[in-house]
Amino acid sequence: MSREAASRVAEDLARLLPLLDARLTLAFQGGEATRLGEAMRYSLEAGGKRVRPVLCLLAAEAVGGSPEEALPGALALEYIHTYSLIHDDLPAMDDDDLRRGRPTNHKVFGEGHAILAGDGLLTEAFRVLADGPGDPARRLEALALLATAAGWRGMVGGQSLDLLGEALDTYDLAHLQLIHRLKTGALLRASLEIGAVLGGASPADRQALRAAGEALGLAFQIQDDILDATATEADLGKRAGKDAGRGKITYPSLLGLDGARKALEEATETALCHLASLPNRTSLEAWARYLAQRGK
Repeated sequence: MSREAASRVAEDLARLLPLLDARLTLAFQGGEATRLGEAMRYSLEAGGKRVRPVLCLLAAEAVGGSPEEALPGALALEYIHTYSLIHDDLPAMDDDDLRRGRPTNHKVFGEGHAILAGDGLLTEAFRVLADGPGDPARRLEALALLATAAGWRGMVGGQSLDLLGEALDTYDLAHLQLIHRLKTGALLRASLEIGAVLGGASPADRQALRAAGEALGLAFQIQDDILDATATEADLGKRAGKDAGRGKITYPSLLGLDGARKALEEATETALCHLASLPNRTSLEAWARYLAQRGK
C-alpha cells in the first residue's frame, strides 16, 4: 500500500471514528436487561477498523452527501457485523475462544447471553435505521438493502453454505466464490450501496458503488483466506489456521498462495475501475488498496 493511501485511511479513521463512537453504544446503556446490555457493549467496544460503517460514510461522501446523512446506516451495519461475529464464534459455528485479542463473547458471558447479544444487535440495527433522520424513502430503501444483505439470501445464507462445505470432500472455485459473495461480500456491498442511497446518489453512481462493493467483498475475503494461512495468532488477534483445521476450502487451498494473491489483485483492480467514475472517489480508492494489503 502506498504511503499516500495509508495516510488517507488514517485521516478517514481519525475524522469518522469519533462520529461513530459517539453513538455506537448509546442504545445499549441502561435498560432492564443489564447483563445483556453489558454483553452487547463488550463486543461493540472490542475495537477494529469499523470497515463496513466507514465504507458506508465514505460512499455517501463519494456521491456528494455527508457522513451525518449516512450515520444511521453505518451504525446498523456495525451492529449487524458485530452480531455475526458473536454468533460465528459460538461452539456450534466456528468455536473460537479469541476475537480481536480478547476472549470471545460466549467465553465471558456464556453461550445463552452471547446468542441473545447477537439477537439484540441484529434487531437494534433495523430500529436505528428506521428511526434515523433524513428522507423516509431513502431510509426505507436502505432497510430493504440491509435486510437482503444480512439475511438468508446474503450473509446468513453464506454462513449456511460454509458450514455445509466443511462436510464436502471437494468443491470448485465457483462454489467458493458463491460462499464468499454471500457470507462476506453481501454486507460489504451493502455498506457502499446503503451509503449511496442515504447520500442521495444518482442511479449511475449507485450502480458503480454496488459493483465496486461486489469486487471489494471478494478481495476482502481472499485476503482473509491468505491471512488465515500465513499470519500468526498474535497478528490476527484470533486463532490462526482455523479454516484448514476445519477442512474448509479456501483460495490458497484451491489456487495456491500465488494464485490467491493474483486473484486478490484482480478483484482489487476491478473495484478501482468501478470507483473511477465517482465524483469524490479518493478515500474509497485508498480503502480498496488498504483492504487488499491489511496484515502485511
